[in-house]
Amino acid sequence: MGYDHKRIEPKWQAFWEREKTFRAVDFSPKPKLYILDMFPYPSGAGLHVGHPEGYTATDIVARYKRMRGFNVLHPMGWDAFGLPAENYAIQTGTHPAVTTRRNIETFRRQIKALGFSYDWDREIDTTDPAYYRWTQWIFLEIYRAGLAYEAEVPINWCEACKTGLANEEVREGVCDRCGGRITRRSIRQWMLRITAYAQRLLEDLEELDWPESIKEMQRNWIGRSDGADVVFRIPAIADSVSVFTTRPDTLYGATYVVLAPEHPLVERVTAPDRRAEVAAYRAAAAGKSDLDRTDLAREKTGVFTGGYAVNPVNGRSIPIWISDYVLMTYGTGAIMAVPAHDQRDWEFARRFDLPIVEVVTGGDIEKGAHEGDGRHVGSPVIDGLDVPDGIRTITAWLEGRGLGRASVHYKLRDWVFSRQRYWGEPIPVLHTEDGGVRPLSDADLPLELPEVARYEPTGTGESPLAAIRDWVETVDPEAGRPARRETNTMPQWAGSCWYYLRYLDPHDDVSAWDRDKERYWMPVDLYVGGAEHAVLHLLYARFWHKVLYDLGHVSTKEPFRKLINQGLILGEDGEKMSKSRGNVINPDDIVESYGADAMRLYEMFLGPLERVKPWSTRGLEGVSRFIRRAWGLILDDGDRVRGELNPEPPGGDEARILAKTIQAVTADVDGLRFNTAIARLMEFVNAELKIERPSKPALETFVLLLSPFAPHVCEDLWEKLGHRETIAYEPWPEYDPERIRDEVVTIPIQIDGKLRDRIEAPVDIGEEELRDAVLGRERVRAILGDRPPRRFVYVPRRMVSIVR
Repeated sequence: MGYDHKRIEPKWQAFWEREKTFRAVDFSPKPKLYILDMFPYPSGAGLHVGHPEGYTATDIVARYKRMRGFNVLHPMGWDAFGLPAENYAIQTGTHPAVTTRRNIETFRRQIKALGFSYDWDREIDTTDPAYYRWTQWIFLEIYRAGLAYEAEVPINWCEACKTGLANEEVREGVCDRCGGRITRRSIRQWMLRITAYAQRLLEDLEELDWPESIKEMQRNWIGRSDGADVVFRIPAIADSVSVFTTRPDTLYGATYVVLAPEHPLVERVTAPDRRAEVAAYRAAAAGKSDLDRTDLAREKTGVFTGGYAVNPVNGRSIPIWISDYVLMTYGTGAIMAVPAHDQRDWEFARRFDLPIVEVVTGGDIEKGAHEGDGRHVGSPVIDGLDVPDGIRTITAWLEGRGLGRASVHYKLRDWVFSRQRYWGEPIPVLHTEDGGVRPLSDADLPLELPEVARYEPTGTGESPLAAIRDWVETVDPEAGRPARRETNTMPQWAGSCWYYLRYLDPHDDVSAWDRDKERYWMPVDLYVGGAEHAVLHLLYARFWHKVLYDLGHVSTKEPFRKLINQGLILGEDGEKMSKSRGNVINPDDIVESYGADAMRLYEMFLGPLERVKPWSTRGLEGVSRFIRRAWGLILDDGDRVRGELNPEPPGGDEARILAKTIQAVTADVDGLRFNTAIARLMEFVNAELKIERPSKPALETFVLLLSPFAPHVCEDLWEKLGHRETIAYEPWPEYDPERIRDEVVTIPIQIDGKLRDRIEAPVDIGEEELRDAVLGRERVRAILGDRPPRRFVYVPRRMVSIVR
């Protein structure tokens, strides 16, 4: 009969579903392991072959850990609110709920066809009122904690999507969703006070086993700056302006002050003969995004207000300008300009012929600003000091005279939490007649979305919900007076901020999750997903989790202990898969032609999990041949166990090869080096094919080792080898260290001449295989980051030398 994936794979998928093979057990005495995928947005296009890469990796770990005796929670669900479904509804007249349901069915079918060992009893959908009831409850908890508020603020406005966006949803001045240009518009918004958690979000990164590149992206986004707030008097209006600077030691070189165009003092400091020009400049700045305004490469623009401030260290009168490169949302919305020691200020001063005064030695102010260290000059309080000492001394001097104080500012802004769209969670508050806000009671949740005939956003700053009078107009249950529902909806990120917690207890209709179950399962032990969520999702989820921790609802400070970002799988043309390029590969076609096990093996065999890799159908054919060879090694043409197999345990070279294979595959799976683990399994099959009478126990062990990677074929082989129970919980093979004692060597790893790590490897390991193993080690990755080494030298059996 031969290996037939079309017969074998549906058989075992039906078995797993019928028997609920992968159901996680709450409070099992086994050690727990929570393995989580970043759940997908179920688009109409379905999966392409790049999507299951991370799912395959986590499934291998989940299956392996079950065999190692762990109680594994491995769930799946759908992040289904958001703009794409609503835009499709506008185009076709189909309700977003209908398209979302259809898309989920497609995704679920495709994922089940790949044999992932999810506990489908825990499936969730963020658009289900039974789910978003608890999203609304968490919002109310945040509101009651004083961390949610309304404000009319300038926001990023996407004209194409007709909605406001958070800063994190804007990339290089365009909408991250549709690519449309972003302008600034002031609209009433709900805001979440994420800035209250800025320092904790920063500090607690150090405790996480995350890629250093992702940690650095979060650090940069939070953007802590240490410096001083300095007071500049403005005598003409009997007032002052406070500026934040990270370099108070350069105060003697401050030759002008710059206010953000939106600064409240602008109108008061502007001289009558400058009003028209200032007003025109402010109007132009209002149409630009923050990203455009702070682009270092763009030409600096500005307008002199006609007003003057007093430099507090020398009493000199210096001009006040406005420029759009200063943002009201960062620091105090005002800066002191030191063109000799800040390149942006230098360019501005050059353009407008403003003084450039050197106060730190070591540069050439004719060619550009000197931003490094040196000795202070022309600064009586700190002359002769280096920069760090100068900062400390001048800050203390300012504080002692009431002219300033040490200060910390963050680039992170409060989270714009409103969207002027329909397909999102309703915000559970009422606006009362007296202008107040009344949160709904927990008993009134969920506040469900009403049915609507049209979904087009208004473009006026209100969502389509505003037009549904019989839903909007209601009664305040406490006062018995008319009230209006909130018509903005939550952003898509709301549902994904906490979904990992709902998996713990998805059918609880009394609470969002059972506290004992949360204490048992949390934190997530392994989280795998794309690096594109490095700022948006991870930062928001960490913020919500910390609020829930402070309120006593969760037991851990952080939600995700270990994070892995899988690399992209490119099309066969080496480009990112997209419809427009015509290079998208549908997994349905691959499963139909080659089978799910071949696709799983191939995606892992392509290369290290974190790297970008091109798809190759020829490579897929090679993996498919490997499966058929393994099948034929064990079974004859009638799908019976080959009669010539040796029933005895292996001995001699066969025993040594088996022990080496167990050791290598175990180490590789533990290190998430799936490509090298599969290579080891292929080597084992090649070796066994050369043996006249392979050992049946050795081949049984091989099937166990292969099963996390190719579960369908291994379940079938295991059954045909005479076993009555599923292979999923069979013990993982152990090896006899004596069999490999002389075959393994400990190799020291030097990086830039310093001993950093050691690795155990077979004595006959090739350089390329060793390189992959070394570069995959956590200590090495922590030092190198994402950059490949400049040099990698292997002295066989003696040492590895890496030069960064």
